[in-house]
Amino acid sequence: MNNMTDKIAGIHHITAIAGNAKRNMDFYTRVLGLRMVKRTVNFDDPGTYHFYYGNETGMPGTILTFFPWEGIAGGRAGTGMATDIGYSVSKDSLPFWAERFRELRVSHGAPEERMGEVYLPFRDPDGLNISLVGSNDVDDRKPWSTPEVPPTEATKGFHSVTLTLREMGPTAAVLTDVFGYRLERQEGNRYRFRTDAVPAAAIVDLVEAPKEGRGLNGGGTNHHVAFRVANEEMQMSFREKILSRGLHITPKINRDYFFSVYFREPGGVLFELATDNPGFTVDEPLDQLGMHLKLPVQYESMRKEIERSLPALS
Repeated sequence: MNNMTDKIAGIHHITAIAGNAKRNMDFYTRVLGLRMVKRTVNFDDPGTYHFYYGNETGMPGTILTFFPWEGIAGGRAGTGMATDIGYSVSKDSLPFWAERFRELRVSHGAPEERMGEVYLPFRDPDGLNISLVGSNDVDDRKPWSTPEVPPTEATKGFHSVTLTLREMGPTAAVLTDVFGYRLERQEGNRYRFRTDAVPAAAIVDLVEAPKEGRGLNGGGTNHHVAFRVANEEMQMSFREKILSRGLHITPKINRDYFFSVYFREPGGVLFELATDNPGFTVDEPLDQLGMHLKLPVQYESMRKEIERSLPALS
């Protein structure tokens, strides 16, 4: 079997919570220069958008998604949640981004070094923690670029995600024994796990913080982390492995662009396993991705009411 089929193939997407929809869209498409790959609604709350941002095709490992709930209270990053999203960029682009963040008044810190790589931490308008990582790895993913963010500087997709946990052991066991990751290195209370199934979006950092308060979901926090499987057959095989460890996991759910199962890993983070199929061009051609409001079949008959109830984007 090849690596892609018998192991988790890194991060598929990460989903976070925002407040104002227009502010979220402007930040990610204009400031960060990502492509709006899909504009749809929350399947459980069709009066709320679900935005997907990524590279041109919405390749797994580049997709950051948001539920923008208007007026939601801010959350708090803490244990039992993903607390930092790492985007891969060229090392040479970090000065460009620091200057861009200064000009556009984006909240950011000074470049720092972690695990032998330089990263630039910043926050989105809701306070979500993100880092641009000048990775040591070769990353040949083709970025989406815009007139303001040229291809040499653009983000290439995820580098890593950081999970903060009271105790890392049980979560580490899921990563290594079930997902096929291995512990690569440790720096203080940060432990880096990597899969060799894919060259990029392959890293999960676990930070063990026994005294830190529990995270509280709300604006500016991560909702869940989705890991990538090649297809539904693989997904069901992993579902069995997870069940056999005594963890509760949902049945397969059709999310239109992928199939999903969800479970809480022992440290409390909501994990999803998402398939590569069928992808984002299932209901829009590649050159029009994200330009039209796409509704799940069950809501299509309510399109007019839903369009009226959704917040304005212009």
